[in-house]
Amino acid sequence: MDEQRRVAEFVATHDMETEPAYRLLDLSSELGELAKEICASTAYGSRPADVAVSEDELGDALFALLALAEELDVDAGAALETSLAKYERRIEKTGDAGSGQ
Repeated sequence: MDEQRRVAEFVATHDMETEPAYRLLDLSSELGELAKEICASTAYGSRPADVAVSEDELGDALFALLALAEELDVDAGAALETSLAKYERRIEKTGDAGSGQ
């Protein structure tokens, strides 16, 4: 995945390498910021049609996820393909992509 390579190069260039556990904490923090934006934009669910997140915050979460994949030596593109195949199998079997079936 080109994006993962770009993140890896950025991290290396700026000496931002760290342990996977810290990458996971960063990802959790970034997801929390997305959740905060959604809560605020929808008045904590009372206006669901008003849901909004900034591209910047979504980008931060994506950066954190790709940096975590890189630290774990996981190809994010391959991981995505595996997940899509899993969802396709579920849909074929149950008619739903969710795992609760």
